[in-house]
Amino acid sequence: MPVMLRQCLDMLAPALAEPGAVVVDCTLGLGGHSEALLTRFPGARLVALDRDKEALRLSGERLAPFGERATLVHAVYDELPEVLDRLGLPRVQGVLFDLGVSSMQLDEAERGFAYAQDAPLDMRMDQTTGVSAAEVLNTYPPGELVRILRAYGEEKQAKRIVAAIVREREKEPFTTSARLVELIRDALPQAAKRTGGNPAKRTFQALRIEVNGELAVLERAIPAAVKALAVGGRIAVLSYHSLEDRLVKQVFAAGAATTAPPGLPVVPEHHQPRLKLLTRGAELPTEEEVAENRRAAPARLRGAERVREDAE
Repeated sequence: MPVMLRQCLDMLAPALAEPGAVVVDCTLGLGGHSEALLTRFPGARLVALDRDKEALRLSGERLAPFGERATLVHAVYDELPEVLDRLGLPRVQGVLFDLGVSSMQLDEAERGFAYAQDAPLDMRMDQTTGVSAAEVLNTYPPGELVRILRAYGEEKQAKRIVAAIVREREKEPFTTSARLVELIRDALPQAAKRTGGNPAKRTFQALRIEVNGELAVLERAIPAAVKALAVGGRIAVLSYHSLEDRLVKQVFAAGAATTAPPGLPVVPEHHQPRLKLLTRGAELPTEEEVAENRRAAPARLRGAERVREDAE
């Protein structure tokens, strides 16, 4: 079930009304948002990116009825400028990001994303490249593991968990998720287990972000997407944890601010904001949606409209 679907479509609608509008779904997944975009905006063309080949195959079947209106590309979303360049699309009218892990990746046990079932510790969104979560656990120095758990998982007990990981990996390397979940449960003090759901959640999030370079990719991708927008174009971003949301907020806030020195009586055109914010803070899913789809619970939606070209 695509998260906050109506809100995303409504946010992008003013930019996609004209025939020939191009909308980019930077995180295709199983194609739920893309299918809805093509259905609601019959004059629009879709470019959709995903680093997961299996997701591309499945969503390709789903979007086949739309024929040439949908172009699916195997790429990470920070490769957006190169993809648009190859397709001869200097500017687009809409961009959508639905960050985090797709439902398919969570539901297929062998991908190793979910802490609720035993599986190989992989966590790569593109299984053809990069290091797995097991390699991170088994080979990273303790200090680096602590940094990852603190920075990407906001895990207060990082030192305690890493000490247990280092002790255990010397006996036998980590290969499956169940052993890691059990170790985390044993390593945490009682008080830490009482709050915030599954005690392994933060560690798994941190490993996933590290394995896929998610924050570094996002740091490049959001400014690139804003740059690709035509004037009047709109961008909508769904985040699922505070690190992603903070990054999106910072890029949007910078674009919506004047760059003129303070105190000027008139702000020159090239110092005017490039973006207009479309949300006050972040929009949240409704209680009804969360009741129907628990994966929507942590979602935060932010949007912006391009109101001016960059100053030369």
